[in-house]
Amino acid sequence: MSRTAKIERKTAETNICLTLDIDGQGNSQIDTGVGFLDHMLTLFSKHGLFDLQVKCDGDTHVDAHHTTEDIGICLGQAFASALGDKRGITRYGHLVLPMEESLVTVALDLSGRNYVVFNAPIPAAQIGDFDSELIEDFWYAFASNALCNFHVLLHYGRNSHHIAEAIFKASARALRVACTLDARQTGVPSTKGQL
Repeated sequence: MSRTAKIERKTAETNICLTLDIDGQGNSQIDTGVGFLDHMLTLFSKHGLFDLQVKCDGDTHVDAHHTTEDIGICLGQAFASALGDKRGITRYGHLVLPMEESLVTVALDLSGRNYVVFNAPIPAAQIGDFDSELIEDFWYAFASNALCNFHVLLHYGRNSHHIAEAIFKASARALRVACTLDARQTGVPSTKGQL
């Protein structure tokens, strides 16, 4: 069963082509026009073992907001599409991940309902020239379109780059678990019969 998706999204602000293979090897080709986001998506792909290609032409002359949020939308849509009816998946995933002095927990449920709790204040307003608040915006956009519950908790941390990296790595690992096919789960993992 191929769990892949291709999402194309074109607006007045961004033009995005994104492909995802959930059962990949962690290969990526990322070109968003935003260096820090390229870094985060590359490590997301590597640690989730998702094959991910992202090409975005965005209005980065304004700032990175539209590019970041719209890629979050597309990535969420790609997971929703690639998972289909979610038959046989583990559904839940969580991970506590250390990154140097920072410690982050991500817990998620591919429930078909979006809800986000983002309790991860990032100390610096910017990481390089990337607005730190866009990290939260990215994951809100992702969860809204993947239709999942998504919880992020920063236990502690000082370095904003490390905190951001821990969030993306923990998210990748938690998604990897949640998307894993469970041989004992023959149907949809819900008493409702659908997710």
